[in-house]
Amino acid sequence: MSDKLALLQHPGGSLLSHKHECCKWRSSAAQPRKPISWSLICGLMLFCLGMISLFTGHVASDLEWYSQRLMKRRSYFKLEGINKGPIDVWQSDYAKYFYGCSKRSRNFPLSPNQSLKFADSSFMPVAIRARSSNGYLLIAASGGLNQQRTGISDAVVVARILNATLVIPELDHRSYWKDDSDFANIFDVNWFISYLAKDVTIVRRVPDKFMRSMDKPPYTMRVPRKSPPEYYLDQVLPILQRRSVLQLTKFDYRLANNIDDELQKLRCRANYHALRFTKPIQELGQKLVTRMRAMANRFIAVHLRFEPDMLAFSGCYFGGGDKERNELGEIRKRWETLTDVDADEERRRGRCPLTPHEVGLMLRALGFANDSYIYVASGEIYGGEETLRPLRDLFPNFYTKEMLANEDLKPFLPFSSRLAAIDYIVCDESDVFVTNNNGNMAKILAGRRRYMGHKRTIRPNAKRFGPLMMERDEMDWDTFARKVKAFQRGFMGEPDEMRPGRGEFHEYPYSCICERPLSDVVDNKRGDPRSEQGNQGLRERSKEEEPALGAKENEA
Repeated sequence: MSDKLALLQHPGGSLLSHKHECCKWRSSAAQPRKPISWSLICGLMLFCLGMISLFTGHVASDLEWYSQRLMKRRSYFKLEGINKGPIDVWQSDYAKYFYGCSKRSRNFPLSPNQSLKFADSSFMPVAIRARSSNGYLLIAASGGLNQQRTGISDAVVVARILNATLVIPELDHRSYWKDDSDFANIFDVNWFISYLAKDVTIVRRVPDKFMRSMDKPPYTMRVPRKSPPEYYLDQVLPILQRRSVLQLTKFDYRLANNIDDELQKLRCRANYHALRFTKPIQELGQKLVTRMRAMANRFIAVHLRFEPDMLAFSGCYFGGGDKERNELGEIRKRWETLTDVDADEERRRGRCPLTPHEVGLMLRALGFANDSYIYVASGEIYGGEETLRPLRDLFPNFYTKEMLANEDLKPFLPFSSRLAAIDYIVCDESDVFVTNNNGNMAKILAGRRRYMGHKRTIRPNAKRFGPLMMERDEMDWDTFARKVKAFQRGFMGEPDEMRPGRGEFHEYPYSCICERPLSDVVDNKRGDPRSEQGNQGLRERSKEEEPALGAKENEA
């Protein structure tokens, strides 16, 4: 008993204290917990569900937007995988993502009463009636057909900038081609006026009454090349307002490349839609396309610039011995400002056009079979049939407009610009367009084919091809073909070649290329843009709503 009492009284390990602690724990365990609020649980669950729904809904609704942003970034730089694997020489795998677009936006006003102001890069003067314009703008285009085409489309934009009434441009009759065709002989005037009626007022001529009332003849001036809109407003507009009629001469590449996007789209509307060839030219051009299609499902159009004057101007040597050097040397004397150049050095720098034989070698190296059908668009070939024979040997299915048109071509033979227009139509409609140079037709068609869905357009990589062609006899065919394929990446008309600010806008119309929504890129069964049906749909998508031609022409 005393031992138990001592134990109970011991402060360190008292049995009583243990019993007390045990009872305390039992009492606390037995005590009921506070109930959890079901409203709080439901609220938390609803909040979590709402956050998940918000996130997934945002991603789902904007998935296409993110995809389009990704595609847009790649469209001007590098599309994923575009430089990997073999090149499809007949069509671009990425063309289906893009199409031509040049419709005016809401920011491009139509009101005829807006005053002329220029405060920033977004300036866009409006189309106005002839009686309220700042005056009549006369344009004298320069060069061959395609050079003049650039001048005409730029003239439309300049007339818009100046709030001027544009008079149907005058074509060049004095250039090397010496073609006396007028605008109405090549382009559909009524269509040109009607299509652009909402953008610019266009008339056939300055009214006689107005001309008789003038104290002085029309003022004539030439603006510097690639002049920005500010130059026209600062230097040209005051003269136009003071004299009422102003003529701009030698009008080619006189407007800057980098201008407001809405003005760029007007450039595209003028070039790709308003400038339509006359019915006789259009019908014959389409007839030649039909005849090529009757022989082959797809064909190549080769534009050869190999005329004597062009070769002489280049200063290059093409293997014709002393005869060639003497003949081209005499032609070269026409340009007093040209100096003697080293022909081999010019070729190494890529400044020489490829010969017809070299074009054929390039095509075969890229993978085109010798049974491919080719249409050759050209003027007078230096050396004639002898120069063309190596190309014929490589591609026996060789045709020209003279071979296909027969008697139908006779009415056009005296007019080089009309002949060039026929070639333009066939080249535009071809599956593959190839050129041996970097001239005006090559640039204009390259831009148009980009606008019409990035149809395959092959331009030689001049800087790499010059040295390669000089060394081609020193390597076997497989090595040569491998190098050709490597050099031509980036020169095949792919979408990633389009970079804002690169080259001439007529060649790279980046402001007029839009991305196709991913929902429109479907399989063959529903109209894959890569199929013939899809390509037709893409071309139709690139066409703007066309105005009725029955309307009364715009005359002062």
